[in-house]
Amino acid sequence: SLRFPQKLWKMLESGKFQSIWWSESGKCVAINKDLFEVEVLGRGGQQVFHTQKIKSFMRQLNAYGFTKMQRNFQRSASLPEFLAEEAAISARSQILYYFNPSFNRAHPWLSETCKRR
Repeated sequence: SLRFPQKLWKMLESGKFQSIWWSESGKCVAINKDLFEVEVLGRGGQQVFHTQKIKSFMRQLNAYGFTKMQRNFQRSASLPEFLAEEAAISARSQILYYFNPSFNRAHPWLSETCKRR
């Protein structure tokens, strides 16, 4: 049986899931919360982790040293651009980003150093 970080890595690399992916830089894990609950944690989903609750999954991430990242966006001065950005941000609001310095797409061997706190 694989440990949590290895399961997560395998899941990210499989390309089978639309609800979880590497960030562009490969340094963060991006999770579409609503889709993840259905696709991975739901009864009909592909049971990868031993939970059906997103809060339990997040606790596992925290236990292995992942921290939730906030996305910082520059705001436009013009009202139409500002409103368009607001719409885009609300669409992304269900996307959670988690970072762990030992969990990096470019350095797979580092995931072995992810230990439970």
